Amino acid sequence: MRIGELAARAGTTTRTLRYYESRGLLPARRGDNGYRMYDEGDLRLLRQIRTLQDVGFDLEETRPFVECLRAGHPEGDSCPASLAVYRRKLDELDALIGELRAVRETVAGQLVRAELARDELAVEAGVPGGPEPECELGGRQK
Repeated sequence: MRIGELAARAGTTTRTLRYYESRGLLPARRGDNGYRMYDEGDLRLLRQIRTLQDVGFDLEETRPFVECLRAGHPEGDSCPASLAVYRRKLDELDALIGELRAVRETVAGQLVRAELARDELAVEAGVPGGPEPECELGGRQK
């Protein structure tokens, strides 16, 4: 198949395919007429790349999976290098989750502090639910 058909079947653009080719992820075979030619195996490579990118892998991280498929393995993640990328990605995600938990704890603490301050103002002002907030642009909100 030609580049346009492959792009359509893979749900991407011909520009993206040329970029993958320039990065060595997609083979650059040409027919007698000089046009790029692709087959079902190339479509499989593209689907592997897209699947990984959809869940957060960068393009270079897809390389071991592509190479595994090119080596004739039935799945792109059945090679040791692919498994190593999965492990690194999980470590990266675990670190990000830890950072997000810390940020969440900070925000939750700020919310508790702000609610306590609001309640103290309400008691002082004698207004249930707190005093009317002042709008940032001036005046009172209704």
